[in-house]
Amino acid sequence: GILSIEQLISRVGVIGVTLMALLSGFGAVNCPYTYMSYFLRNVTDADILALERRLLQTMDMIVSKKKRIAVAHRTMFQRGEVHNKPTGFWGMIKSVTTSVAGSENLSLIQQEVDALEELSRQLFLETADLHATKERIEYSKTFQGKYFNFLGYFFSIYCVWKIFMATINIVFDRVGKTDPVTRGIEITVNYLGIQFDVKFWSQHISFILVGIIIVTSIRGLLITLTKFFYAISSSKSSNVIVLLLAQIMGMYFVSSVLLIRMSMPLQYRTIITEVLGEL
Repeated sequence: GILSIEQLISRVGVIGVTLMALLSGFGAVNCPYTYMSYFLRNVTDADILALERRLLQTMDMIVSKKKRIAVAHRTMFQRGEVHNKPTGFWGMIKSVTTSVAGSENLSLIQQEVDALEELSRQLFLETADLHATKERIEYSKTFQGKYFNFLGYFFSIYCVWKIFMATINIVFDRVGKTDPVTRGIEITVNYLGIQFDVKFWSQHISFILVGIIIVTSIRGLLITLTKFFYAISSSKSSNVIVLLLAQIMGMYFVSSVLLIRMSMPLQYRTIITEVLGEL
C-alpha cells in the first residue's frame, strides 16, 4: 500500500541517497585536491612579498586620492563661505560653472577610488590564498602530510575502481553476493595459504567497518552542512535551518541503512532487507 514502510522508505531513500551521492562526489574531489601535493602550486616567499608590496602600493594610492577628495571638499566649502552671496550676473555664472567643474573632477576621482578598493580586495584575497598555499606546502613536508598524500593517491585509485565497477553492475544488472570484507579476507587467505576462520572474523570486521562508515559519514555531513548554514544563516532563519537539518539527518540515516547492507555479511543483510522490504 501507499502507507507501507517500503513505500515511505523508498521515497525518503531517493532524496537521501541523492544527497549522499552529492556529498560523496564532493568529498572524492575535494579530499585529494586538499591533501595531495600534486595539486599544490609552487609558492615562494618572493611571490608573497611582491603581492604584499602591490597591496601596500594600492592602499597608499587609495589614501592619497581620498585625501585629495577631502581637500577638495574643504576648499569648496571655504569658497562657499567666502562667496556666499555672489554679486552681479557674471558672479553667479562663475560660481555655478566652477562648482560643476569641481564636482565632475571629484566624481572621476571617486570612481578611481572605487576601482582601487576593488583591486585591493582582490589582492588581499590572493595574498591570503598564497599564505594558505604556503602553509599547505609546509604541512605536506611533515609525516602526517606525507601520510595524507599517500591516502589521496590510494583513494583516488579506489574511487576510479568503484566508478568502473558500479557502471558494470548497472549495465549488466549485477548484485553483489559477498561483502567487500569477506571477499578481501578470502582472497588474502587463499593467496597466503594460511589457516584462518573467515566466517568468524569477517562478521566482526564487517561490523567495525560499518560503524566507522556511519560515524565518519555523519561527521562529514554535519561539518559540510554547518559550513553551508553558517554562510546563509541569520537570526530570522535559524528555526528553519534547524528544521531542515533534522529532516536531512533523518533522510541521511535511512539512506545509510539502505546502502550499508552491501558492507555486511549475507545473513545480516537478509535481516535488514526483510525489515525494509525489497528495495
